[in-house]
Amino acid sequence: MASTLQDIAATGTERPPSGAGRPSTTIKSVDRALDLMEALSRSGGSLSLSELSAQTGLNASTCHHLVATLMTRGYVGQNPRTREYALGNKIFDLSDARARQFDFIEIAMPALRELNRETGEAVHLAIIQARELITVAKLDSVHAVKVDSGFAGKSNAAHATASGKAILAWLPESEQQAIVDAKGMETFTDHTVTDLETLRGELALVRRHGYAQDREEFQPGVVCVGAAIRNHTGGVIASLSCSTPTMRASDERIAELIERVKETAAGLSQELGSRSPL
Repeated sequence: MASTLQDIAATGTERPPSGAGRPSTTIKSVDRALDLMEALSRSGGSLSLSELSAQTGLNASTCHHLVATLMTRGYVGQNPRTREYALGNKIFDLSDARARQFDFIEIAMPALRELNRETGEAVHLAIIQARELITVAKLDSVHAVKVDSGFAGKSNAAHATASGKAILAWLPESEQQAIVDAKGMETFTDHTVTDLETLRGELALVRRHGYAQDREEFQPGVVCVGAAIRNHTGGVIASLSCSTPTMRASDERIAELIERVKETAAGLSQELGSRSPL
């Protein structure tokens, strides 16, 4: 059966028939069911039975029986109005189970070590849990003059740190408000933002540019750059940041740190399955 124009456009050639070129030891019915699920995944929406048939190279009767089986298990759903098919909610269970298999800190540490090695500056990995900013990993600067960033642990400084703002920027305003209500907006330095509306203006810039900064807002003499890390659902689950003393914080140096922090965060996000551009 002829392939769809989308398949040809995407690959530069026609899509081979289902099962073509695969080992003879594979179970055809399983192989074909997976072809159907992958076709639905590529569609970005829903497909009719005839579209599924065209995209997989399977006849309509085979498609119908396989889809019906997948529907009984929750892996495929059907719109009762259009009769089109889409991936079912059971897919979320598989995604969540896969995500739980990862040790997030273990996954992140090689990237953090590389960022620490390339920049020579202090690097932190943070999350917001129970409305509290928690630094779960840190690597010290290799320079003689370095940032004294203390120990990994909890703080009430989400509003005053690049790592905190990198996460706050992507939370609903109701959750931002809840965090402020629970933890307040403590003044750490003369530069600390202690007004929620002013902070939200900064968070809008974080979303626009893809990174957060704090310039001596948490510690005097320290500038920090942070970026969000996303998981397979596209949700922000953590942030990484890089801190440097103001004596090394030239415009060129900060631009370099921004680029490296954003690249590292994006790489970790992709490793966790995110397809989000930020």
